[in-house]
Amino acid sequence: MPASNSITVRVGVGKGIGFLFGLAGFILLPYFLDGATWQQRWGILLWYTTVGAVVGVFGVFNRHPVLGIPLPWWVRGPAIGGWMNFVLVFFAWNAMEGIMRKTFGGGSVLSSPFWMVLEGAIIGLVIAYFATRAGGEGRDTIDA
Repeated sequence: MPASNSITVRVGVGKGIGFLFGLAGFILLPYFLDGATWQQRWGILLWYTTVGAVVGVFGVFNRHPVLGIPLPWWVRGPAIGGWMNFVLVFFAWNAMEGIMRKTFGGGSVLSSPFWMVLEGAIIGLVIAYFATRAGGEGRDTIDA
């Protein structure tokens, strides 16, 4: 049982964990991308902080608003994290491709930037777990 059912706690925990993942990216990016710019480094830091906030906010929906099917944290978090990184790959294709080529080598099946979608899903899963554990989920997080 969470300590407190609160959307504010969910978003705070999500942003905090997202910040930690982003900070790791900020520090490690130069090792994976030759010539990584400060703009790219700050972008990664802010991106994962934002992913954490979005995962935290969406904890209000524990059922799909149209279909009415359950959306447990372990479905919702990876779906949001994966989708956000899917969008990131499209906006930053060249940088992501450089990272993946340097890490796994050109021609490798793992050199596709779309593997970043899996990374986002895993990060979303971690964020959703801790945000749900700390702040609860569903309508209880917004009802006073």
